[in-house]
Amino acid sequence: MPMPQHIPPPANHILSFAQSLRGGGVERAMLRMAAGWLDVGRRVTLVLGSREGPLAGELPPGLDIVALHDARYRAMIAAAGDVRAMAPDILFCPGNHYTGVAAAIRLRLGGSSPPIVGKISNALVRPELGRAAAWGYRRWLRLHPRFLDQVVAMTPAMAAEAVAEMKITPDRVSVIANPAARLVPGAVLPPLPPGRYIAGVGRLEPQKRWDRVIAALPHLADKAVSLLILGEGSLRGALEAQVAALGLENRVFLPGHAADPLPVLERATVAVLASDFEGVPGVLREALSVGTPVVSTDSSVAVREIVHLPALGTVVARDDAGALVAALDGWLTPGRTRPAPQIASGDPVRDYLALFDRLAAQRIR
Repeated sequence: MPMPQHIPPPANHILSFAQSLRGGGVERAMLRMAAGWLDVGRRVTLVLGSREGPLAGELPPGLDIVALHDARYRAMIAAAGDVRAMAPDILFCPGNHYTGVAAAIRLRLGGSSPPIVGKISNALVRPELGRAAAWGYRRWLRLHPRFLDQVVAMTPAMAAEAVAEMKITPDRVSVIANPAARLVPGAVLPPLPPGRYIAGVGRLEPQKRWDRVIAALPHLADKAVSLLILGEGSLRGALEAQVAALGLENRVFLPGHAADPLPVLERATVAVLASDFEGVPGVLREALSVGTPVVSTDSSVAVREIVHLPALGTVVARDDAGALVAALDGWLTPGRTRPAPQIASGDPVRDYLALFDRLAAQRIR
């Protein structure tokens, strides 16, 4: 008898894209998901502006890379027309930053475009924007249902925000978390401060507002506690100048990107996030997964979904400097009980594949 032939799943070939591998949370989460999809036998292609950056070591084996050798956003827009030749079954837009590329692909390919799934990686309500910028942002969000077949939110509150701000129907919004972070074998631990320290993880960019945390440090009751921020970005010079102006050179450490932040978070007394806006901040979940309490600004509707109990951490208003100091002081109190490690549930890799297969099968029909 003839052997039965293997029938590939509808979404056998997944295509995604990234500007560079400089260490953003969006790109790191996408690589984790790509590794999971490859592990179960899917083909994954990544259109990549530049291979340079600390995340280069996290490229999973078996990943097909289309290198543009140009990290500018417009290079990715220009490459939109090449998607047809790659013949993917599904296109995955890994975050808000990349929806312009998704829109260009839909515009160029029209009805021949594969289904496009876009993940929400940042807040859709941006109170820090001026009136004109906020109006433009809302108008842009309301165009998304025209070029995204499905939106993925990482929490129920973010899904509700997508329905409200994008004016998209609820049946076109799915809730799927990011894959949980795991220890990276062989990752080198950055130099750690002596004694107790507060840990921050994130790019040194305006959104993250590390200046708030540095400004809080002199006002803490414990004058020996240090601040360690893992990440790199355009504000390094400005933050170093702030540290010098406050005389905190012996208490603030900026070692750059770390291949694996989990051991650093686990050893910290408390983790801090002071952003103006976020999507679903992965660093909060990572810290809580290793039993480290968190202090965060209310930078997203998802923050209170993650820090849903007082035993896990404290959420403060964005511009309340006094509340930030008080929250950090509270968790730095000697003998304060740390939370039990929070274990993530579900299987995001397979949840994504189920969604991809459904959309690809609908297109085939």
